[in-house]
Amino acid sequence: MQTWLFLALIMLIAYLGKNMSLMIATGFVMLVKLLPFADKLFDFIHAKEINWGVIIITIAVLVPIATGEIGFKDLLAAFRSPAGWIAVLCGVLVAVLSRNGVNLLASSPQVTVALVLGTIMGVVFLKGVAAGPVIAAGITYCIISAFNLNF
Repeated sequence: MQTWLFLALIMLIAYLGKNMSLMIATGFVMLVKLLPFADKLFDFIHAKEINWGVIIITIAVLVPIATGEIGFKDLLAAFRSPAGWIAVLCGVLVAVLSRNGVNLLASSPQVTVALVLGTIMGVVFLKGVAAGPVIAAGITYCIISAFNLNF
């Protein structure tokens, strides 16, 4: 019953914050939870969640290339400006942070609760986008490592 209440609270927060992405995600999880084989399906999803998320985000990034909206001239133009170089460096930084984030999530699953809460707060109250839990975990890893903290 506690899980239903928790999910209902998230749904209410998403509704009050008018965040359709969070409402859809929560609704999907609630619907799956109703299925008789939900535990096995959740185990399967949980085992692959990070990879699937990365794949979906990568597909979204590649679509403009596939449609011709972005081409080689855009790639070359990016290297002609300081902003382009900053974007490349930030891409590298995010990839490294995400690697550390995945490792932190694997070794300290309890951090997930805090990251989920922070993500929900950022999405609902600050109109953010829930695209960065792995990056948030990577940043968390860097900070707890710098201060020699642990969970």
